[in-house]
Amino acid sequence: MRQFPPARIVCLTEETVETLYLLGEEHRIVGVSGYAVRPARVRREKPRVSAFTTANVPKILALNPDLVLTFSDLQAPIAAELIRAGVTVHAFNQRDVAGILAMIRTVGALVGATERADRLARSYEARLAEVAASARRRPRKRVYFEEWDDPLISGIGWVSELIEIAGGDDVFVRLRACKSATERIVTSEAVIAAAPEIVLASWCGKKVVRDKICSRPGWDAIPAVRNGRIIEIKSPLILQPGPAALTDGLDAIVHAISK
Repeated sequence: MRQFPPARIVCLTEETVETLYLLGEEHRIVGVSGYAVRPARVRREKPRVSAFTTANVPKILALNPDLVLTFSDLQAPIAAELIRAGVTVHAFNQRDVAGILAMIRTVGALVGATERADRLARSYEARLAEVAASARRRPRKRVYFEEWDDPLISGIGWVSELIEIAGGDDVFVRLRACKSATERIVTSEAVIAAAPEIVLASWCGKKVVRDKICSRPGWDAIPAVRNGRIIEIKSPLILQPGPAALTDGLDAIVHAISK
């Protein structure tokens, strides 16, 4: 890192962007992922330099960043290229709620906003506890979360945890700890056998087609399909491991389960 706190930060995923805005440190951001949409003004204010597994490295280098924030092994090739070019890179790899809270605190520490980040994280911890306490007063529902439709992929760790906090039982909870999407592939027969009462779907950046779900062979026997309880949750709300998932994403799950 050329200076502390870094004055010029590039964020290659959306959750660190949102975190820096929430901390009032958005002036440090000089480049963002094309998927960054929170807050809405980020699309007007910050140049887009990457997708998820690809990035415009020359454009990033031209921004002269003090620090680049990346996420997961899928961005390792980008991180390696930047490191070889002499850029300081911090790679996050949070896959559960505790990891999201740790990411928020770490981002705060990286920009000299430790106390503000801790207050933000503690506010989320209090809210999660409040939602969980409220959920304990309602009957629990069996929930299948579909992250992708072909092949069928169940929810990643933080999604499964948020379903539980909201008052649901993830029908594929045993897959919660699987980091790779390929490890969370499930069969149509397994979903039918699990008989979820609610289907939550977020197809990782593309629109969910309810009719496609309903028309799958044998799925008319699933309570959620039979009763019309198929609910889409937009990807930016739930599939990024950051503040959005702990706020609007969790609210969407609560609404789906409690209604």
